Amino acid sequence: MDDPRLTPARGDLAAKYLEGKVKAARFVEGAEFEVIDAIAPVRRAPASDAEQLTQALRGERVTIYDRNGEGFVWGQLVSDGYVGWLPDSALAKPASAPTHKVTALRTLAFPGPSIKLPPLDALPFGARVAVAREDGAFAVTRDGHYLPRRHLGALDAHAPDFVAVAERFAGTPYLWGGKSSLGIDCSGLVQIALSAAGTGCPRDSDMQCDGLGRELTAAEAKNLQRGDLIFWKGHVAIARDAVTIVHANAHHMATVIENTKDAMARIKAAGSEVTAIKRLV
Repeated sequence: MDDPRLTPARGDLAAKYLEGKVKAARFVEGAEFEVIDAIAPVRRAPASDAEQLTQALRGERVTIYDRNGEGFVWGQLVSDGYVGWLPDSALAKPASAPTHKVTALRTLAFPGPSIKLPPLDALPFGARVAVAREDGAFAVTRDGHYLPRRHLGALDAHAPDFVAVAERFAGTPYLWGGKSSLGIDCSGLVQIALSAAGTGCPRDSDMQCDGLGRELTAAEAKNLQRGDLIFWKGHVAIARDAVTIVHANAHHMATVIENTKDAMARIKAAGSEVTAIKRLV
């Protein structure tokens, strides 16, 4: 059965590319839009109090298939294929292709070339922007916002160590479906970190367990290496070395670095065993 998280299909409507593969009353081509909010929630249902499945960041592309006429649109993220409802106000027709991405955990967008001006917005790590020109220490985006140049990197620049990226999020509040330093969940942390290092990554921990790396044998798992991924049902952590992990978790309600054996024991006591340990290389 097709995963509904990745399949833009409902009984009344589905994406045109799924015609002949799924049943639906009608099929539509969809139109590409760009996320213009710093962070846009992707929800299970068209309501502001519906469960947040994931988030889309500034500059991400979304293919929209339906509008409910009450402020929400239904579509699929181009980056990882996730399907859900987004606020219509968070999207616009793409104006220009992004040229840079935010490499600081957060950066501020100013209305002019001065840090003394009240900022207009705060953009998260991984957000994409179109830079038109430079002005001293600032990069000026096509919409006239001034961002600190040192907080930006080229789109094709990749972090050398995805674990180091994840470690930078230590202390970030835990947020179900979150993908930024304002709030992040376990699989969001893995996805953001791997993406920063140039490795494509599915959104949810079960998808990551199925799609990333090779499973370690019991003997290999006794000697964890930096970058190994440890999976439980509904949870994932990143090994920093042989004895510590970094993970976003609801126990601490934060992204933390902790002893691997202590974490495994606590999670086991809560009723969950390790289901797999995967090595990416």
